[in-house]
Amino acid sequence: MYTLSGCHWDIALGLHSPHAREIMEQLLGPLKAPMVVADFSTAELIKYSSNAFLAMKVSYINAVANICELFGADVTVVAKGMGADPRIGNRFLSAGVGYGGACFRKDVSAFIKMSENLGYDFHLLSQVQEINHNQRVRLVEKVKHALGTLEGKRIGILGLAYKPNTDDMRGAPSIDVINLLMEEGAGIKAYDPAALDTARGIFGNTVDLCTSTQQVAKDVDALVLITEWDEFRNMDLDQLKGLMSGPVLPILVDGRNIFDPQFMADSGWHYYGIGR
Repeated sequence: MYTLSGCHWDIALGLHSPHAREIMEQLLGPLKAPMVVADFSTAELIKYSSNAFLAMKVSYINAVANICELFGADVTVVAKGMGADPRIGNRFLSAGVGYGGACFRKDVSAFIKMSENLGYDFHLLSQVQEINHNQRVRLVEKVKHALGTLEGKRIGILGLAYKPNTDDMRGAPSIDVINLLMEEGAGIKAYDPAALDTARGIFGNTVDLCTSTQQVAKDVDALVLITEWDEFRNMDLDQLKGLMSGPVLPILVDGRNIFDPQFMADSGWHYYGIGR
């Protein structure tokens, strides 16, 4: 047996014999990737530890973003400064609505459970999970603050997949955000370039699934960006303003900090980012 884990094709192999190692090295050699060979338990912990550390990095910068909002700082600049330190690096330092997908959630939960079974309280990782969930709650609170109330409001969601360039919605932040908004009495319109069929299987008829940014913006009281698709970076903001209802200045809550706050203000938007 063997275990593969890691990122950028770094490989951790959990093997039970020299013969198995020889076979796997021949099989994986053409990848020319860094390889760590270990016993089963060590290889499993390499996988859990790696994904949990990256999840922790995401939750850490999100916690810093929350402090930035209280302190009057800009988390994007803080992250840039942190990332310039080679001991830290700039990857996984983008504040926002939190991580999703299968690997981080599954491996963090599995690592916590494994630790509990071994008699160790991995409180740090429990906090990673809590911070990640709370980012969804805080985003909804931003929408509520912008509108005064969510009851009877129409909210347009930009992005449903847990990350760009996929239709995968496993653990997607959009699911929590939409459910929280609907619990507050809001009606939801949503658009994603790839995940509409997946979303239909999750939400059924409770969400008005749209086929363009223009359609999702029409007659909504606020837009909430959750997935940083390039299409959203390049959307016609002036056109969207004319389609929306609600306040004189249209509202955009940016859960991925893809827009510049000053540019949005100059363009006539009420703009809310994360940690800015």
